[in-house]
Amino acid sequence: MTAATLSPADLTADRSPFAQFLGDVWVLTKRSLARIRREPETLSDVTIQPVMFVLMFAYVFGGAIGIPGGGSYHSYLIGGMLGMSLAQTAPGTAVAVVSDMETGLIDRFRSLPMSRAAVLTARTLADLLTQVIGAAVVALVGLAIGWRITGGAGGAIEAFALALLFGYAFTWAGVCLGMVLRSPEVAQQAGFIIFLPLTFISSAFVPTQGMPGWLQPVAEWNPMSSLAAACRQLFGNPNPASAVHAWPEQHPELAVICWAAAMLVVFAPLAVHLYRTKAH
Repeated sequence: MTAATLSPADLTADRSPFAQFLGDVWVLTKRSLARIRREPETLSDVTIQPVMFVLMFAYVFGGAIGIPGGGSYHSYLIGGMLGMSLAQTAPGTAVAVVSDMETGLIDRFRSLPMSRAAVLTARTLADLLTQVIGAAVVALVGLAIGWRITGGAGGAIEAFALALLFGYAFTWAGVCLGMVLRSPEVAQQAGFIIFLPLTFISSAFVPTQGMPGWLQPVAEWNPMSSLAAACRQLFGNPNPASAVHAWPEQHPELAVICWAAAMLVVFAPLAVHLYRTKAH
């Protein structure tokens, strides 16, 4: 049989399942990145929006927010903003997945001899790369408004690594959301309804000590609060959460790892299951 008459199944027959998975992920990730190059406006959620939110909170609301124990609100803000910018990519993931389902692209993928998990893994890896851009934008804007890292280079690297781990795990929640919804418009609205309260009912922008007593435990156990506290602690920024006796606030780095692991264990297999269910 000549190369010209080989079918896709013949071309992948001599590859191990893991090698095929890696190859499929690589090809599909490049496809997603090529789409971003053609439509750079899709990066607005990790470029323009973070800049707007940082400037708005720093110069409009920052003067009215006191930090328990003292410290600059500008320095306090960036740890929470970093988490928000990464978590906000999940609604975009949901919209992208719904769009691919609606246009029939997923059906074309199913007709090819490729790993089912590779399609979704490639989607999340492409979004992880956009999250790296978002983290860089937040850091640069923070430096421009006076934010500084005083905890050393090692702490800063760990903070960014934790933030990206959390953001990547959160992206799988967006994939699951995209699998169960039927239109990009509904996915956009659902993302706003679900993910925005998760960000604001936390210590991302204001200390939990100023919240009503009944709301404080909710905010303290919010994974976004853990991420914000971990980043502030590692950056060497003001961290009022260290005075809160809730376990996630006393061990924020471990809490972030636990939250990220839990989301990956739950949402990644669920997303693959939903993908396979849609295939029948």
